[in-house]
Amino acid sequence: MDKLTVQEEQAMQAIWRIQGGFIKELLGVLEGEEVPYTTLASTVKNLEKKGFVKAVRYANAKRYEALITEESYKAGFMQSFVGDYFQNSYKDMVSFFIKERKLNPEELAEIMQMIEQESD
Repeated sequence: MDKLTVQEEQAMQAIWRIQGGFIKELLGVLEGEEVPYTTLASTVKNLEKKGFVKAVRYANAKRYEALITEESYKAGFMQSFVGDYFQNSYKDMVSFFIKERKLNPEELAEIMQMIEQESD
């Protein structure tokens, strides 16, 4: 799976949020700085070339729909992230977040509880 740029990820999040849409609709749900229409159209065209979205023609306009689910993208992204930065060790990743004080003991206990529930 190709890695997405920040702009491409923002566009995909908008597409997932409203289950697809025309460029003008996507502009309405993008968060952050205002993005010019042509910039978003170009970004979505790149997503289409990468196989993340498909264009469905309605008269003279194109509506863009996701070809990959948000969950599938997250799973692939996290697998790549953990591989690139933590040598495929989720334990090392969690350890890093604990050392950086991004996870507190209560959150770690919640994670342990989730793991125990999944193994039941």
